[in-house]
This record gives sequence, C-alpha cells and structure tokens, in this order.
Amino acid sequence: MQNIKVWDPAVRLFHWSLVIAFTANALILDDDSKLHQYVGYVVVGLVAFRVLWGFVGSQYARFSSFPPSVAGATEQLSDMATGRTKIHVGHTPLGALMIYNLLGTLAIIGASGYLMTTDMFWGVEWPEEVHELSVAWAEFSVVLHIAAVLFESRRTKVNLPRAMMTGVKTVPDAKGG
Repeated sequence: MQNIKVWDPAVRLFHWSLVIAFTANALILDDDSKLHQYVGYVVVGLVAFRVLWGFVGSQYARFSSFPPSVAGATEQLSDMATGRTKIHVGHTPLGALMIYNLLGTLAIIGASGYLMTTDMFWGVEWPEEVHELSVAWAEFSVVLHIAAVLFESRRTKVNLPRAMMTGVKTVPDAKGG
C-alpha cells in the first residue's frame, strides 16, 4: 500500500464546511429565517472559493485534474459492471461529474434564493420553484454521492472518507491512475 497526499487542507475545509452549512439549511434551519439566508451566503461563498481553488489550488484540487468526461464515466461504469478496478489518485470520472453537478446546483440554489429576497422578484413564484427543485436535486445528489463513496471505498478497498478527513489516500502499490 502507498500513501499519497491528495486533498489539501483548503479542499477538506471547503468540503466539511459545505457539508455542515448545506445540512443546516436543508434539514435544520427554518427556511424563512435570516439565519437560513446567512448560511446560504456562506454556501455561495464556499462555492465561489472552490471554483477559484479549482484554477489556482493544489494539483488534485484543480479542475484540469478531473475534467468532465462522458467517456471516462462510461469506462468507470464498465469497470464497475465487470469487476475491474482502476484506482484513481484524485477524483474518479463519475466523482468529477458529481462535483460539477453539486457546484452548479448549489450556485443555482444560491442565485434563486437571492432572487427571492429582491424587490423585483418578491412574490414571484418561479424563483422559489427553482430554489425548491434545486434543493431537492441537491439532496438527491448528496445521498447518491455518499452511497457512491461508500460503494467505491468497498469496491476498490480505498477508504475515501478517511482520505477526505486526513488528506492522504492509501492505495494499492500496483495500480495508479
């Protein structure tokens, strides 16, 4: 087994801060409270930071290290179906698609939430409908993300949650990617 530093402190702080803020707004805080709005601004700030960090951050944080790839995602699904195991040091192709999905969805949630507070869109239904639909999609995506992380950890024998806590991914010596 080989230990590789993958997730820098900024990525890990972003990830776990986003987990806390999104969970608070989606499941705990009253939707009509000022605190819900403030936590929403924190989420938008975290997303903005992550987008910036995707261009200037460490090697595995950069978007260039995990471009969206339908071909890569299809190959990963094929590997899963046939029992092949390819270890990815950074994000897997399916993981990359999930990251882009979540960042985009959270941006839409933030924008629609903001629009609901403006005079121009006060009482207009579509921003609230977009907001609620996007939150539902994000919640579904988060559940799918957690299930996929657990599944891939078991399938590849790489403890992905531990890697996101420590920043170090322990991978088998014979494989890389």
